[in-house]
Amino acid sequence: MADKNSDIIFYNGLFKGYGTFNKKITAVLVKNKRFLKLGSDEEIIKLKNDKTHLINLKGKIVIPGLNDSHIHLIRGGLNFNMELRWDGVKSLSDALFMLKEQAARTPAPQWVRVVGGWTEFQFKEKRLPTLNEINAVSEDTPVFILHLYDRALLNKAALRAIGYDKNTQEVSGTNIQRDKNGNPTGMLIATPNAIILYSALAQGPKLNKTAQVNSTLYFMRELNRLGITSVVDAGGGFQNYPEDYEIINQLNKENKLTVRIAYNLFTQRPGQELNDFEYWTETTQYQQGNEYYRHNGAGEMLVFSAADFEDFLQPRPNLPHTMENQLEPVVRLLAKNAWPFRLHATYDESISRALNVYEKINDEIPLNSLNWFFDHAETISDHSIERVKKLGGGIAIQNRMAFQGEYFIDQYGKAIVLQTPPIKKILEANIPVGMGTDATRVSSYNPWLCLYWLTTGKTLGGTSLYDEKNILSREKAIELYTKGSAWFSNEAKEKGSFVENQLADFAVLSTDFFNVADEDIKDIYSVMTVLGGDIVYASDEFSKYNPILPVIVPDWSPIKYYGTYGQNKTIINYHAHIFHCLIHNEKFLRGDNNIDCFCWAF
Repeated sequence: MADKNSDIIFYNGLFKGYGTFNKKITAVLVKNKRFLKLGSDEEIIKLKNDKTHLINLKGKIVIPGLNDSHIHLIRGGLNFNMELRWDGVKSLSDALFMLKEQAARTPAPQWVRVVGGWTEFQFKEKRLPTLNEINAVSEDTPVFILHLYDRALLNKAALRAIGYDKNTQEVSGTNIQRDKNGNPTGMLIATPNAIILYSALAQGPKLNKTAQVNSTLYFMRELNRLGITSVVDAGGGFQNYPEDYEIINQLNKENKLTVRIAYNLFTQRPGQELNDFEYWTETTQYQQGNEYYRHNGAGEMLVFSAADFEDFLQPRPNLPHTMENQLEPVVRLLAKNAWPFRLHATYDESISRALNVYEKINDEIPLNSLNWFFDHAETISDHSIERVKKLGGGIAIQNRMAFQGEYFIDQYGKAIVLQTPPIKKILEANIPVGMGTDATRVSSYNPWLCLYWLTTGKTLGGTSLYDEKNILSREKAIELYTKGSAWFSNEAKEKGSFVENQLADFAVLSTDFFNVADEDIKDIYSVMTVLGGDIVYASDEFSKYNPILPVIVPDWSPIKYYGTYGQNKTIINYHAHIFHCLIHNEKFLRGDNNIDCFCWAF
């Protein structure tokens, strides 16, 4: 981190975000990690002294640092280096080529894992891989491919590794596809309970602690590369507290976090949720931590009976009749302890039932000061919007429809999809809205895919979901992804805007988001990302400022060979050229941008 007493002037940029949309701000003075002054180059540069550092932004567009209000960074960081990401890959044939190569280099007993971030509609073939194609990749290396919330595809080696055979029984709401002899084929299907997908994935080997640290550093680097400076971590299935938080705690203590993280605690024990939260409220203080890593309350899972997985290939699930009786004591406990809470809720039928519980508790303990909110809310009704407003809640929205809007249309029809979710209606009700991705197991971590969806109304497959009544301007979309998301960690006064005394978090963009063609939004990245005045990522003409990361481990890590979002979009199908690229790959991720391999072109 930079010397807290140093001054830095960033000038010759065009700052566009909340606080500057009606002004021409080209320079900022940063002191003690905050914006001391914003103005013209002339106004700001005259404030320099002998110790002030000046950085020329070369006319680039600058936005406040993006803030993902619903992502699973902590869990994702532990696994990032061992996952083969198909995010942004345009062709299924390219994806399968990557899979085959990775299977060949992955040592036993490790698996090849493709865990979310993609949809069949992004491929030119517009289809999923077949089980035959997955099995053709490798006879010996286990292969596990997760697609959204709906299914996982396993090769025969993976079935052997987890011990699935004709005697394996499904849990309720799941399906193991079988052949005529009763043997599992390798297709696991959520109908709609996704527990079978995640429980199978959880049986794979983990990285060791050293590699988990390295993996988390590279995941944060990737988020920085895309302009992200803050997140709200939504916990996650099979993510235990405090054990699975040890790595992020360590990095925080060592001042190595390059993303601000507000974390929510997600119950892990069905039937014992109240016990979990009783223990946590006794041992954990709301907002404990610092400006880089702090506690943010409970959820997104409060009780398992309230979870309505959004699998639009399946009919809407009905929550069990026990939901209210299980949810009420948990929410009452949280309200008594002044803990904010969030709840995964896709369908209005689930939201309305949760609101019945919240309204009952609100009569005893007012909720309107708790920054509580619903996550997702794809089919929330006008009436439920009014009820959320009266209780002082918010709604965190993610771009899951960009990945499965086609499924929703097939299940419910084109008319309903026009308001799924009804973003403009929620905004018109003056309800706080924050944006995010729900990465990494559903949609991609790339925020620009979400911003593309918000401002075009289209899925990644090009299907138009919305008309102008539910499409946002680019200025409003950026506001929701910055200032809007800051409300969800109770930090709207601290970050998300270009305002004096706010934290100096911002991203310098590769191209002008506010004027670029629609389809080009998906390929935007940051050429400089700044966190509290510290440059945490830089590329292209600013590459000399890029901090160096340690060598990628393990040596067989997919990101060492294929890079990350946008870097893997050109897969060359002859080995001589690929091996040439590999020589440069690690240098690129560590900060050396002087490479000549065109497959890295953005």
